[in-house]
Formats: sequence, structure tokens, C-alpha cells
Amino acid sequence: MLVLQDQVWGRVTANRAAKRTTWFYQDEFHLMLKEEQTAAYSVEIWKRFRKWGGIPTALTQNVKDLLASREIENIFENSDFIYMLNQAAGDRQILAKQLGISTHQLSYVTHSNAGEGLLFYGNTIIPFSDKFPKDTGEIYGLLTSKPSEMQEVSG
Repeated sequence: MLVLQDQVWGRVTANRAAKRTTWFYQDEFHLMLKEEQTAAYSVEIWKRFRKWGGIPTALTQNVKDLLASREIENIFENSDFIYMLNQAAGDRQILAKQLGISTHQLSYVTHSNAGEGLLFYGNTIIPFSDKFPKDTGEIYGLLTSKPSEMQEVSG
């Protein structure tokens, strides 16, 4: 993981010199915070990326595992945007405490439907409901995350 993270940092550095932004998507991010070395390096990346034209993005379904890391506070403090969908009861309580979510706001991530949740942007929390129409043909097929509805994209 450290080798991969170092390669990404090298790309961010090269792209900065070329005046390009680098998006870095990390799925199952809770795994990056399991080991002390990769957790520390992940925090360092999170703190430095924006200054170097990088946009780190972390995704996880295992919020409890993510929040178990002592490094997550540093990452939250250096994050301007959080997109939150339906959350399990235990995760909701931890997130409410960590992010200052009110009981009313938690209702948007409690037994919510697909495309519903909360957006955090800076100090603003916005509930959302994104009901993209299925009858848009190709567009819906490209945007859905449901494998059975996905359209093949040729590259």
C-alpha cells in the first residue's frame, strides 16, 4: 500500500508541474487506516494533496471500521466535502457525534432510499434526494450504480 501511495504522490507532483489536477479515488478506505504506517501516510496525503492540486476521495461502506481509526479525525478536519447515504444505527450515532449532525438531519440517513442522504460542504449540511428518471435511456444506464441496470461503456 505504501508503494501505491508513493506512486500516487509522484503523479500528483508531476501533474502539479503540468498545472493539472489529480483526482485520487480510494475505495474501501477503511483498509488504508488499519495499519499504522499506511494510516499515517494517508493522513499526510490528505493534508498535502489540496496544496499540490490533488483531490483525495475516500469511499467506504464500513463506516464503523473507518471511525475506529485514531487518524480519522485528522482526515475529517481536512475534508471540505462529505457525501453520506443510508447509515446503520451504530454508525449514525458515531457520525452524529463526530460531525455534529442533529437528530432531524440523521433522519435523512436513517432507512433512506437509494439516492437520498446528506451532503456536508464546509460547515453546511444539506439533505438531498436525487431521483434520476429511468426513462432517460443511455444517460440513466451510464449513471446508475446498480449492476443490473448499468450500460456498457466503450472506451
